[in-house]
Amino acid sequence: MKRVLREPLVHFLALALLIFAGYGLLGADAEDQPDSIVVTASKIEQMASVFTKTWQRSPTAEELKGLIDDYVKEEILVRQALELGLDRDDTVVRRRLRQKMEFLNTADAEALSATDAELGAYLEANAATFEIDPLLAFQQVFFNPQRRGDTIAQDAASIREALLTNPATDLGLFGDPTLLPPDLPLSAKASIGQTFGADFAEELSKAPLGQWSGPINSAFGLHLIRVTERVRGRVPALDEVRDAVAREWTNAKRAELERQRFADRLKRYVVSIESLAGAGTDP
Repeated sequence: MKRVLREPLVHFLALALLIFAGYGLLGADAEDQPDSIVVTASKIEQMASVFTKTWQRSPTAEELKGLIDDYVKEEILVRQALELGLDRDDTVVRRRLRQKMEFLNTADAEALSATDAELGAYLEANAATFEIDPLLAFQQVFFNPQRRGDTIAQDAASIREALLTNPATDLGLFGDPTLLPPDLPLSAKASIGQTFGADFAEELSKAPLGQWSGPINSAFGLHLIRVTERVRGRVPALDEVRDAVAREWTNAKRAELERQRFADRLKRYVVSIESLAGAGTDP
């Protein structure tokens, strides 16, 4: 017996039996211990605050108990759902989790504050985004293609000659009836394009100032035009568009932060993309 007790193998087996027995006792106790759910005072205050904002009054004691009971029920069901893996491969859950992660990036970007130098540099680099549209004021004489038919171009040319000879003539004596005003005040080129068509606005911007020209096509028909005033487009000073520049700067920073953080997270993974069976090309 003494010789047997001195054997290392015996010592190893005895130690293994002790560990196994201890694990069995502790494991059984752990399984008997229920999980802990703590409803903190701050959580109760939050639930009461949401109730108050919704119903415009504080909850009664019974209503507050119901809110707490519902929270405990939700916590139990959520934990059991996670244990069963019900969150996996669920499109709605995945999208919600993605939204929350993207919201964290958005919150960080919103906390950033740009200096005047940064805003000025952003305005200079994106001048076309903030450029003030050219303004145009003009007169027009309208020719209805359905009414004039094949003679519309000849009629317009004749009336143009008459207007060039006597520009002070009452415009109402020429052209065809229309709801379009004969005189249009200073308007943005983009706004004119929305009414008459982009091609019309472009031709109008090239027309000589103070002289009848045309005819040019619009979405309505044919027009003789006379540009009476033109204000060139320009890049505004920072003070004129500070809020818009700050908003776009924040949006750009948000997108940059999201790209950087995603790139950092991507480094933790090895992404393998399987080819589709029978596909002509691999993605």
